[in-house]
Amino acid sequence: MNRLLSVLLSVTLLLQVTVTVVSGQGQDATPGQCKCVPYYLCVNGTIVTSGKGIIDVRSGGLKCDGLLVKCCYKSMQSKASKDMDLTTQDIDKTILGEMSTPIPQTMPSDTCKCVPYYLCENGTIVTSGKGLIDERSGRGLQCDGMLVKCCYKSMKSKPTEIPDPVHRAICGHWNPHGVKPTITGGSHNEAQFGEFPWMMAILKLEANQSKTYLCGGSLIHPKAVLTAAHCVNRKSPNELVIRAGEWDTQTENEPLPSQDGQALKIINHADFEPDELLNDVALIIVIDPFSLSENVGTICLPSPNYVFAKNRCYGSGWGKKEFGKLGVNQVIMKKIDLPIVPRSSCLELLRETRLGVDYILPESFICAGGEIGKDTCQGDGGSPLMCPIENRPKQFQQVGIVSWGIGCGNKTPGVYVDVALFRNWIDEQMAKEKLSTIYYDPDYVPTN
Repeated sequence: MNRLLSVLLSVTLLLQVTVTVVSGQGQDATPGQCKCVPYYLCVNGTIVTSGKGIIDVRSGGLKCDGLLVKCCYKSMQSKASKDMDLTTQDIDKTILGEMSTPIPQTMPSDTCKCVPYYLCENGTIVTSGKGLIDERSGRGLQCDGMLVKCCYKSMKSKPTEIPDPVHRAICGHWNPHGVKPTITGGSHNEAQFGEFPWMMAILKLEANQSKTYLCGGSLIHPKAVLTAAHCVNRKSPNELVIRAGEWDTQTENEPLPSQDGQALKIINHADFEPDELLNDVALIIVIDPFSLSENVGTICLPSPNYVFAKNRCYGSGWGKKEFGKLGVNQVIMKKIDLPIVPRSSCLELLRETRLGVDYILPESFICAGGEIGKDTCQGDGGSPLMCPIENRPKQFQQVGIVSWGIGCGNKTPGVYVDVALFRNWIDEQMAKEKLSTIYYDPDYVPTN
């Protein structure tokens, strides 16, 4: 109604009409008197003096057009300050994209508005992204019509002979040129062999004993792998094989062999929420420790509440280059450099998607990417977002875990678990398993 009136009030065309005096109306009018009025104040040649169809009724009688439905904000426990209260007019302006600042994250519980049907659940506006985000694991393929599910050749069946252990001096040791000559002049974002020694492939053991790629992870201890909870949720340890030192998934003809480990235990965060991917973090404990070597090592983790300020980081993995059925998993490990996106800019871009203008990005996520054609995607879930440590350009720490996005490779940044916020949780789980944290401590230097 407000928007309709704003249009009507802008019309300057006036009509000349004949006044019909009705009892109780037009006290200063005389029968037969005419005057110029806006067209919407003239009905059947009679001036409207009752306000019928024009006034704003101050009740909750909101009506929605087309496919929009009336939906209300969820009641919040915290009280909004006066300067955070929104009027109906503010909400209307927001819908039209006229407000210079985004909707505050705390809304009055009695505020309702018209939203697309998929943003309304049980009469409450969806602000969490539930059911709308694209998790970046490679599971759950569904086929339409006459199509059938069919798979690429499985990951190579087994690693070759494991080399003698080589003690790594520090965590996060980056090999920008690889540990052996492998690729020269690469043009498809291929990582060098052994460039990121902590990169892990999480495989699913099929009934015929073949292994198919599930998602990525990172080695933080010879017996512990950090990944996303959505990758291993509802999985049994005996159906997972964890591979270290992988590079080319279709051949064993590599400079150094990979190593396979059998999962012993999966530790999902107790508060993991699969619909909204809250607390999307997990650890996998393997039965036997991996042997640290030139192409197998651990990555450093940031301290709790570490504020990351670097401009660009790296993502890596074997995931798809594009989202959906047209995308295929990569054979050789890929790497991509990504910008860290400030939280406010990320939230603004996410609200331009199907998440809607009311979406609230949880504090446990950070954002990276937003450059056309450069992104992590399906199958990269659980893989690390890693960045050079300040003043240590060849030592990396993991700042994020690939979690979800809206499509891939577009202007919308990808969303990653903020590892620093879960550092205490990781340390607690390691302590319960009696595993040392020195393997991911960036300041620890072995004496031997």
